[in-house]
This record gives sequence, C-alpha cells and structure tokens, in this order.
Amino acid sequence: REKRNLTLLFFFLKLYLKIFQFYTNKHFKNQGLFKHILQRFTPQSKNLILFLGDGMGVPTVTAARILKGQLNGQSGEETRLEMDKFPFVSLAKTYNTNAQVPDSAGTATAYLCGVKANEGTVGVSAAAVRSQCNTTKGNEVTSILRWAKDSGKSVGIVTTTRVNHATPSAAYAHSVDRDWYSDNEMPPEALQAGCKDIARQLFENIPDIDVIMGGGRKFMFPKNQSDVEYPDVLKHSGTRKDERNLVQEWKDKMKDKKGYYVWNKKQLLSLNPNNVDYLLGLFEPSDLTYDLERNTDTDPSLTEMVDVAIKILRKNPSGFYLLVEGGRIDHGHHEGKAKQALHEAVEMDRAIGRAGLMTSIHDTLTIVTADHSHVFSFGGYTARGNTIFGLAPMVSDVDQKPFTSILYGNGPGYKLVTGARENVSTIDYQDNNYQAQAAVPLSMETHGGEDVAVFAKGPLAHLLHGVHEQNYIPHVMAYAACIGQNRDHCLSRDGAAALKPALSVMAAILTVTRLLC
Repeated sequence: REKRNLTLLFFFLKLYLKIFQFYTNKHFKNQGLFKHILQRFTPQSKNLILFLGDGMGVPTVTAARILKGQLNGQSGEETRLEMDKFPFVSLAKTYNTNAQVPDSAGTATAYLCGVKANEGTVGVSAAAVRSQCNTTKGNEVTSILRWAKDSGKSVGIVTTTRVNHATPSAAYAHSVDRDWYSDNEMPPEALQAGCKDIARQLFENIPDIDVIMGGGRKFMFPKNQSDVEYPDVLKHSGTRKDERNLVQEWKDKMKDKKGYYVWNKKQLLSLNPNNVDYLLGLFEPSDLTYDLERNTDTDPSLTEMVDVAIKILRKNPSGFYLLVEGGRIDHGHHEGKAKQALHEAVEMDRAIGRAGLMTSIHDTLTIVTADHSHVFSFGGYTARGNTIFGLAPMVSDVDQKPFTSILYGNGPGYKLVTGARENVSTIDYQDNNYQAQAAVPLSMETHGGEDVAVFAKGPLAHLLHGVHEQNYIPHVMAYAACIGQNRDHCLSRDGAAALKPALSVMAAILTVTRLLC
C-alpha cells in the first residue's frame, strides 16, 4: 500500500510541476497540451442548443412519454424520451414580472435575454409597458442569440410557429406588443412614434441570422399579394401596409453570400448544406400545420428542419447557437386538443434525438425546457398500458357517466347536453381533434402557473440543478460558451487562462498529495 501511495504521490507531483511549468512558460511553447489540460478541468461549450417546448409542462412530458411508447407498440410508462436521458434536471419558476401565470412573450424574454419581463412584451425589460410604444426606447435587452452572433458563432432559429411569434421574436426583436407581427397589426400611433413591427425587426436588428425556419410568410409580403402556396385563399395573402417585400429584400442581400430562400420540403431537402451559408425557410403563411395533419410530401417536420439547420451551422469552426421551438404543443392545449399537443411533443423529442446524433456531449450544451405549463392533466386510476387518450376504468360516482383520463381545468371542451355533462362514450374521443372535457367553459384553455422542468447535458450542464428563476438559463449557457459579459473564467485566444481555474487545479492536486502522505 505504501508503495502504491508513493507511486501516486510522484505522479501527482509530476503533474503539478508539468502544469506549473507550462503556466510559467512565457511563450507557452507547448500551448496545445497546456490548453488541453486546462480545458479538461474547465470545459467550454462550443455549441449551444435550446429546445423550447411551448406549453410543455411536466404532465405533458409524462403523457408524451407514454404516447411515444404506445406508438412503438409498448405499454408506454417505461419508455424513455430523449430528454429523459439528459443527466441533469432542474425546475424553472415561470412567473412574469406582472403575472403569476405567465404568457409566452415574457417568459421568452427571460430564458433568452436573461431578465424577467411583463407579459405580452418581447426583448424589453419590465420597465416597458405593453402596447405603449414610447416605453420601448432605453428598455431594450439583448438575447443570447445576439451574444453568440457577436462572438463569431453562427446562429439559427427553427420553429413550428410563425417565425415572428412570441418565442422566436424574443431572440431578435424589441417590441412592447407580441402581436405586432407586421405593420398591419400595429396601431397608427405606434407606427408614427417609430416602433417597428416584429417581422421587420427579424431582418434588421441582427445582421445575417444564419438560419431562419418556420412559418409566417404572409407577414413578409405586401398587403393582398397572393401566397405562393395558397393563391386563392385571401386570409393567406400578404399583410404589409408599407408594401415592402421582406423576402425579396433578403434574397437580394444574400445573392452573393450563398443564401437560399425555400418554402416547401422538396426545396429544403434538395439543398446541399455544404453550399449554403444562409437559409430562410418559410413553409406556411402563418403557423405550420400540426404534425398529425402535416403533408409529408410538401411540409418538413421539425426533425427535418433541425437536421438541415445543424448541418449548415456546424460548419463554423467557432460553433453555433440554435433555438428550436416545438411551438404548437401550446396551440393544441389552448384548443383543448390533447392528441395534437402530445403528438407535437413526441415530434420535438424526435428532433432532440436527431440533434444528439449530430453533435457531441463534449462540446455541445443542450437544454430542453418549456416556457410555461397548461391546465392539462391525466388521471383516473387508469391501468398500466391504458391508451393515453382512453377512458378511466370507472364511471363518475356522481353523474354515473364515463370520463377520459385526460381532462383540462378550463377550455373549449366544456359541454352540456340537456343540462348535464356530455356522455363521452357516445362520441369519438380518440379523434385527432377531440376536445377533452374541461371544468370551466372558455373559448381558449389557459396556461398553468407551476414550475417547468429543465433538462441539460453537455459542458457545465451541472449548473442547472435545483430550483431557479427562468432567466437564469441564458446566463448558464453564456457562461458555458464564454460569450456575453461574464468571460473571466475563459481561455483567451493566445492560450493563456484566468488564474483561478489553474490555481484551483493545482490546489486540488496538492490536497491529494497531502492526503496520500
């Protein structure tokens, strides 16, 4: 034993002297090995990926897990989602500065810009007041997408909603109203005061966002200009009163920069990512269709969009930041259509798996979370393997009628037949668009206020543990990638390092040697 301890002692002393030698070498002649040693102890994330399941509360995660298993012919409960495999999990508190139960705009500002904000506002601090244009100036806050771009990384946005919806817009826009999609939706006084619509800000605020994919075509084209895919559908025509064609402007700007605009799946998948530096993909006039209703010949899935995005972004030797939103989970819940919502969640999990295969846990920090929850639940003492969209095993002991396991606290599923609760056994509750019963009648179901899960893997993922404010998330990502303001712990370009990490390593080695002695 003494011989083994002496061997270990000499090993650690030699390692200590080696580090000290490199650290004190004025010219860092063996720079590569020195950097490797330090990075071994202070890992840095080259790439950052944030998967945001809009409205994907914990009950939705659990139900999606069961659905994923049942789609594969299993019982479901024992299935592992891709996010379930992440080694670190924490909770995020989702409230807005002025709301106990939040909306998607204020929460997006939190997990993208690092500050809590008022509901309905994106990319501005809580000093800004919703819909009041004159409160914008001076209250703008920048996002982690901007921090990454400024550091030399490639950046991308992929969403199943319109690209100027609440979640993606907080990455690039500063708007006191999330509904100002184009100038058509803005009040005249806001336009006169100089406020810009969100679609315009997408192309003007952060120069050269490398990848943009989602819906929202109509907000980019002049008012009443027919849509390329639905030329005879008036509601899909352009909305812009300023008569600008933002897509054509983008194409003109990118014609000599390997930039491509696509609007269908065939065009997207025909691209060679090695020959594409910039991509704008707008696949629907507004939001993309639900995955259950998607035309698989013409409309790309979220997984397919993520695949192309990563292939383009990863060419940058400095790395990339990618925001991916499964945005229609939220829409399914708002409409009381649990089947649509859960299939959207399963598709986002597929995209998470694809991203995992295309990146390395050693240089990519991947986070999966939600902006908020919904008043969605499932229960009723169902048996193991019961279809997630099925009935509970008993009838109500009050009205003697059956009920589905999935229910909502409020929403459009509230329905009375001759003054009593509807008998669900008389309708097709397995239909894709079935609206689950709700306790309180509302035209649109509401968000839930409970904490949401945060799954993390990759360099410094352990910083996401316990319970945190939601605006903590982008600061962790920036810290891990050495972007943004806090970079004291990072390796500099010439291979030198901040003193603290090196001294910490040396102190640890000396402690071990003392214990062995």
